Amino acid sequence: MNVTNASVGKRSHLLIGEAERPPATRSFQWIFLLVAGSYVGTVILRSILVYENGLELLAVLAVLFVWSILLFSEPFLSRKWSGYFPFYLALQTGLIFLLLAAPSHADFFSNLFAILSMQIVLRLNLKIWIAWVALCALVTAALLATTYENEIYALVLLYTAGNVFYGFYAQAIRKAETARAQNLSLAQELQQANQKLQSYLKQMEQLVVARERNRLARDLHDSVTQTVFSMTLTTQSASLLLERDPERAGDQLERLGQLSRNALSEMQLLISELRPERVEGGGLASSLRSYLRGGHLPENLSVELNVQGEQTLHPLEEQGLFHIVQEALNNIVKHARADKAQIRLHLTEPLWIEVEDHGRGFDLHGARSSGRVGLLSMHERAEEIGWDLQITTSPGTGTCIRVEKLSKKVSQT
Repeated sequence: MNVTNASVGKRSHLLIGEAERPPATRSFQWIFLLVAGSYVGTVILRSILVYENGLELLAVLAVLFVWSILLFSEPFLSRKWSGYFPFYLALQTGLIFLLLAAPSHADFFSNLFAILSMQIVLRLNLKIWIAWVALCALVTAALLATTYENEIYALVLLYTAGNVFYGFYAQAIRKAETARAQNLSLAQELQQANQKLQSYLKQMEQLVVARERNRLARDLHDSVTQTVFSMTLTTQSASLLLERDPERAGDQLERLGQLSRNALSEMQLLISELRPERVEGGGLASSLRSYLRGGHLPENLSVELNVQGEQTLHPLEEQGLFHIVQEALNNIVKHARADKAQIRLHLTEPLWIEVEDHGRGFDLHGARSSGRVGLLSMHERAEEIGWDLQITTSPGTGTCIRVEKLSKKVSQT
């Protein structure tokens, strides 16, 4: 972010008593007032000691009084009139030249140039400041040449060095103000970006919660609710057959038991999705074995796990692959009507994992068009860890879900 000289100059005004000034600027303001007051007081005291003639002293004090009024009123007038400072600079410089032209030893009036030097650096560019310093040196040498013949060069060099010193000091303040303004702007941008990020994360959390609610509601409707409804119908049918044909009622009771077991399995799947398993310290293969032994799947589904290789995966990859396998197994239970499935984990290059069943399969294009949450979830998890997910299936041929690592490495952050 660029900070223009104009904006820096506006921030660097020596505004006396301005409450909203940043601490660094207020600190410099007091330093400036202390330096200016000391220089003006010293010049006034020296004038009283040098000029014994009453009229000369009054004239010098009058010019110093006007010069001081202009100095301390400059911030206020500059705020009222944007073009006031060049006029102020020319007038103040001219008054110092007038004082230098006074009789007797008037070289000490050159000290007032140091005050103007700081103001010029803060308000104008360096080229103008350099030209002004050179002009003051030449005019001072010309005005003091008649009084100081042999010492003129030493005096001009001394006062010019003072102007340069205070000018560089003000330049350092100006650069510090520029850096501070940039830091403040960057901090504000960072804070705004952080607020936007927090808002975005909150929206994402709400979206994920809403998506999970919709998915669970649909799963309940498509699985458990339908099964419970079938159980209700079977119960009513068995009650009627107990009165008319008791022998056939046994078949309905057996069907009722099967439906209750199916409902229990479906509820277990939903509960496992609400409380997903996490990858253990032993790695993906160990976590999958524990999951298969944990009773999360119905008894009529046999799952075989084959592992090749021992390459270690990044924890983010292991977590993502575990959830993809979990989702694939849940889909087998819900939709495939298969009694066997295989998980093949290939932990040597190329890295991949497959979940395959020989169930009834499905129309992949139709499932994608309908926006099935399970398929979308698996694809999103694969993309997050930098893997590619492919699904091979068709009605009546079973389903194979293959996740293979892309050449681009997963981010370690």
